[in-house]
Amino acid sequence: MKIKATLDRIPGGLMVVPLLLAATINTLAPNLLRIGGFTEALFVNSASALIALFLLCTGAQINVKMFGVSLAKGATLLTTKWVVGAAVGLIAYMFVSDSGLWLGIAPIAVIAAMTNSNGGLYMALVGQYGSEEDRAAYSLLALNDGPFLTMVALVFFGSMGFVEGLFSPIAFIAVLLPILVGMILGNLDEDMRLFLDKGSMLLIPFFAFALGMSIDFNAIIQGGLGGILLGLMTVFITGTAGYFIFKALKWNPIVGVAEGSTAGNAVATPAAIAAANVTFAPMVDIATVQVAASTVTTAILLPLYIAFLVKRLERRGFMFVNGSLLKKEV
Repeated sequence: MKIKATLDRIPGGLMVVPLLLAATINTLAPNLLRIGGFTEALFVNSASALIALFLLCTGAQINVKMFGVSLAKGATLLTTKWVVGAAVGLIAYMFVSDSGLWLGIAPIAVIAAMTNSNGGLYMALVGQYGSEEDRAAYSLLALNDGPFLTMVALVFFGSMGFVEGLFSPIAFIAVLLPILVGMILGNLDEDMRLFLDKGSMLLIPFFAFALGMSIDFNAIIQGGLGGILLGLMTVFITGTAGYFIFKALKWNPIVGVAEGSTAGNAVATPAAIAAANVTFAPMVDIATVQVAASTVTTAILLPLYIAFLVKRLERRGFMFVNGSLLKKEV
């Protein structure tokens, strides 16, 4: 059986398929795997520990030795993605309904999905339309993996009075410390970076399954379509913002659009946030499923959106040469 190959063909498959499988089991037969011992420890109660280890492995991929144009492009992409995603998240919190949702979407899902990007999809798209400098910018983009930038936004909104409850310094450090440890290890030893990189992929389906075992579909049916809307917003709002900012800086605008996605590992962010502050716990189920839906939606839609923009640029007399966008000579 080609299980791994099948998962790879599904957008965000390593994260989404185990998550949905476990959520189905938890909804239809919630006690099936709650039998104690190693079974329950691995498949039901392991999410926090596995996510922490995943964050450590992810932190090891953050390279602090970036410089020059690649650093400038990476910083621009990272800042644009965070500012735009956080701004939409702030709007969501300002106009949240009595149900705790905005347009049917959990505000924490908005921030988690729109400030996080699919690095693999970025590299694939930039590999086709970008330059070596654009690909090298990915090292800095690793900063938006996991809950770090989501927590920064929530702390900022909390200080402004838009979000109930602030993170204590200890809770903030407790979530970020695995990332920092991984970053130190990865930058001290390249072999450790490569070793831990393998771990980050290995852990995804296991913590995804454990997260799914906390989800009951009966509780999130109301939020299902909101996840698709969240994916549309991520592509067309954050992607388009990146396009125009890169265009204004006279860089290849297609590279700016390539950040308009949601990474599969962002599905773990609501649970990580709730672990640091229980105020967010009631929204974890809905937010998790909506971020998962955004992951699938953006993985399908973003390449189509970029193909549309490329055709539009070509009709206007531009062409791609070695990752650069050039005007055709008449």
